[in-house]
Amino acid sequence: MTKPGDELLFLALGGSGEIGMNVNLYGCRGKWIMADLGVSFADANYPGIDVVLPDLAFIEERADDLLGLVITHGHEDHIGAIPYLALDLGVPIYATAFTAGLIREKLSEEGLADRVKVKIVKVGETLKLGDFTVEWVPLAHSIPEMNALLIGTPFGKIFHTGDWKLDDKPVIGEPASADALKKIGKDGLLALLGDSTNVFNEQPSGSESSVKADLERFVGEADRRVLITTFASNAARLQTLGQVAVATGRQVCVAGRSLDRIIRIAKAAGYLLDFPPTVDFDAAMRLPPKELMIIATGGQGEARAALSRIAHDSHKLKLTEGDTVLFSSKQIPGNEEAIGIVQNALAGRNIRMVTERQAHIHVSGHPGRPEIEQLYGWLKPEIVIPVHGERRHMAEHARFAASIGVPRTLVQSNGDMVRLAPEGPKIVGRERTGRLVLDGDVILAANGTTMNDRRKIAANGLVSVAVALDKGNRAKGRPQVALQGIPVEEDREDFLEETAEAVLDALEGAPRDEAKLRETVRLAVRRRATQWTGKKPVVDVMLVRV
Repeated sequence: MTKPGDELLFLALGGSGEIGMNVNLYGCRGKWIMADLGVSFADANYPGIDVVLPDLAFIEERADDLLGLVITHGHEDHIGAIPYLALDLGVPIYATAFTAGLIREKLSEEGLADRVKVKIVKVGETLKLGDFTVEWVPLAHSIPEMNALLIGTPFGKIFHTGDWKLDDKPVIGEPASADALKKIGKDGLLALLGDSTNVFNEQPSGSESSVKADLERFVGEADRRVLITTFASNAARLQTLGQVAVATGRQVCVAGRSLDRIIRIAKAAGYLLDFPPTVDFDAAMRLPPKELMIIATGGQGEARAALSRIAHDSHKLKLTEGDTVLFSSKQIPGNEEAIGIVQNALAGRNIRMVTERQAHIHVSGHPGRPEIEQLYGWLKPEIVIPVHGERRHMAEHARFAASIGVPRTLVQSNGDMVRLAPEGPKIVGRERTGRLVLDGDVILAANGTTMNDRRKIAANGLVSVAVALDKGNRAKGRPQVALQGIPVEEDREDFLEETAEAVLDALEGAPRDEAKLRETVRLAVRRRATQWTGKKPVVDVMLVRV
């Protein structure tokens, strides 16, 4: 499919069948708009990698037909890929002021501030992009200025929720307007593309304002230092923590560059204006322990984040026996091991820990079933397409939407071309999607040669062999063998000796063609390694002509 025809299409390039890396395309009458451009974070399948990016080949090949990139909010899984991929798209980015501030800072860090246009939109105003119109509709979340996108098309309106919840007392920002949402439903809504993250939760997510009481109680009861870790982007939680510090007579020290960034940009956008002045690390350590509250990044166990470094005593800020750490965040699936490492390090130093499972010190930013039912009752969409979730979340979301009266639902995956109208929803094609990785400063295919080699080396180790050969392919001197990650520690010298002999044996009668000769040596070395270890390491062979 080269261009959308007289129809309305939806295509997810990320964020469907996974939580993170949200990229969504809407197509109509030859043109496309993109909603969000986020990253995911690497796991053990990506050794040496921190950030995973979406493969945008589909839309990069059609960049002339892309009208713009519209952003719901400033979380990494919605804007994190912009500094790496937006330049190639060559279109303006549209976002509200706070989100635009985050994007511009990211672009500045990559030297792209003057090369990618970021345009600020106001809530309630309508942006026209070809046959599309886009209006930003406020919804609550754990970051300022989360907005759903109300997308107008010749075939009807789409409500793209982004991440959201219902919260009458959101601490920062205005709560969602029930009247405004009901009016959208009354005017007619063709389709809703909705957040599936918490669809299994039978209870609503809870108000951000409700966590203050328990946070204040635990901080007030502590007689030594208190460290609180939370998501850096949760500006509403930062507002609450600032109030808690003032109420308990503690000064605030902030540890983590992302926290510094969020506070700075939030203040520039008119938020956190009454956040208390902060003290630096040296001043913090001179304060009486009872008078200090640290706010730190690293609640998900990130090895280089402030909390991990503090837990392992490699940071200027120090915690000692009797201090308290509050985990004011939810444990994200997949991070259990990393979080456990940090918590065990803290426990080993007799530092008290309190998590959201023990006290009401965190609420989710995503809707439970009661909130989904309420929103859908207001909006009355004809179609619901679940996004932002693993397959199990999206399938349950579709079932739940049907059970509360939504006429039509469809569960799609990244790459499924969905026709929303006319006569939709229907999957009408399959397009290329995939993942890229940011490896240092280089973007690579997630399953390309480099990453596949790295996985093999990580799993099986590496044997390097160098052989000097004369013109007759006879060895001159002893082959040199080096090992990395090969499990022969106690018998290393014997293994090296036998491997060198295996190389010499392989050279006897080996083909004269250099490529075939190298392969013969490689196979001989790997066979010997397998005999010794049961593993099949990567073998690198260097032939030197003398």
